[in-house]
Amino acid sequence: MDEPKSAVLQLKPGDEVAVALRDIRAGETLAPFDLRAAADIPFGHKVALRALDSGHVIHRLGQPIGLANAPIGAGAHVHLHNMGFEASMAGHAIGTRLSNAPIRAPATVPGFQGYPRADGRVGTRNFVGVLTSVNCSALVARMIADHFRDPSRLAPYPGVDGVVALTHKSGCSVADGSMSMRMLRRTLAGYARHPNFSGVLLVGLGCEDNQIDQLVEEENLELGDDLAKLVMQEAGGTRTSVARGIEIVEAMLDKASRRQRQAVPASEIVVGLQCGGSDSFSGLSANPALGAAVDRLVACGGTAILAETPEIYGAENLLLERAVSRDVGERLIGLLEWWDDYTSNEPQGFDNNPSPGNKAGGLTTILEKSLGAVAKGGTTNLVEVYGYGQPVDKRGLVFMDSPGFDPMSATGQVAGGANLIAFTTGRGSCFGCRPAPSIKLATNSAMFARMEEDMDINCGAILDGEASIDEMGEAIFREMLATASGKPTKSELLGYGDDEFAPWHVNAWL
Repeated sequence: MDEPKSAVLQLKPGDEVAVALRDIRAGETLAPFDLRAAADIPFGHKVALRALDSGHVIHRLGQPIGLANAPIGAGAHVHLHNMGFEASMAGHAIGTRLSNAPIRAPATVPGFQGYPRADGRVGTRNFVGVLTSVNCSALVARMIADHFRDPSRLAPYPGVDGVVALTHKSGCSVADGSMSMRMLRRTLAGYARHPNFSGVLLVGLGCEDNQIDQLVEEENLELGDDLAKLVMQEAGGTRTSVARGIEIVEAMLDKASRRQRQAVPASEIVVGLQCGGSDSFSGLSANPALGAAVDRLVACGGTAILAETPEIYGAENLLLERAVSRDVGERLIGLLEWWDDYTSNEPQGFDNNPSPGNKAGGLTTILEKSLGAVAKGGTTNLVEVYGYGQPVDKRGLVFMDSPGFDPMSATGQVAGGANLIAFTTGRGSCFGCRPAPSIKLATNSAMFARMEEDMDINCGAILDGEASIDEMGEAIFREMLATASGKPTKSELLGYGDDEFAPWHVNAWL
């Protein structure tokens, strides 16, 4: 007789809870345990494997994720009603578990077809961009880009992926020297020099705080054939500005069409790691599988950017243990201390996350969510810590400070040089991030089947017993190479990526 199929999964021996692998009705046996469910347990939610007293520390994957805030019986549903948030219980030992994973010999590193740029970086796409210095120039930027939505207007420029307008809601009432202005200019400069753009037009109104000339000077940009500016108040108004902008972009398109993909090694991939609309399975399937892909990329000399500082809180020890120096570790701790202070005025502090969707998917506290989020970084060493949107100039696994809001975080990663985004989701986030293609990784098969038109890879095969984490990591790595070579992602085919440009603002007037 076949063994009964498991209803729950204990992630590590000693964990007080297990995760429901399907919807469980009260009274059902919680195979493989000799225990019955005391209540209905939704798919992805936690169930107590033994009775717990109030105040007991609850673990998942051997890591503390919260405290029982009431007595919990064996077989009970463990969630918001009986498990509460506790400040991070993670240790802060630095460099105690450094990896000695080998780096692949150059001759064995796989390659992809990319666009080498003059600064030595490599693009995975060949766009022309229209960026705005201020919200007031957003309409003109969009009208310029919209002119080229007609396929017949791009037909004379084969090999160009399109014209992208990236607009934002800032640029004025932001003081020079403020944190917001520094980050805005750094972000715009990162996009202006991004290797996925062959050329960029900067469009401003003329009277804004974020003056284009000052942006160019402060960020060491150089105006020329590949980076031009257009100031509406100087050009003569909206229609005149649009007409002039179209002329400038046409010249950039002509130059972009002469650039060809060339064979380059996988070491030229810089991938931004994102998770959004997470569920309880994010940390069991898609995130660790993405981590296995990151380990492969880093072994090839490539770069992976982990971000979302509030979403490593409570699991920071897993990164600190792999920090290559005390300086790197202490700067990561410093970011968490800044966020602890910054969120102190929020009603729930750090734990004002997970989101409602995360909680519906079975995540109860930020400590639990962070466990899964950190898994995206794999097992290699943490070699550097960057501020939001700073140019990433080291290879390997790095960390970038950012909020947990996915578009804002990914915008910082792309500004730092990410030419690819890998995005895991359990609830079904719909997302793109032009000019960087975004690979969507589903954590479970049910959601993948429901939203296949948006998902690129089904990591639910791990939960279904059809693939190991390592096998799925290999599949994701191969998808990275194919996408970097020009294979369109589902989000690109659907047209996502313009509206998700969202620079981070920390400012009294915004």
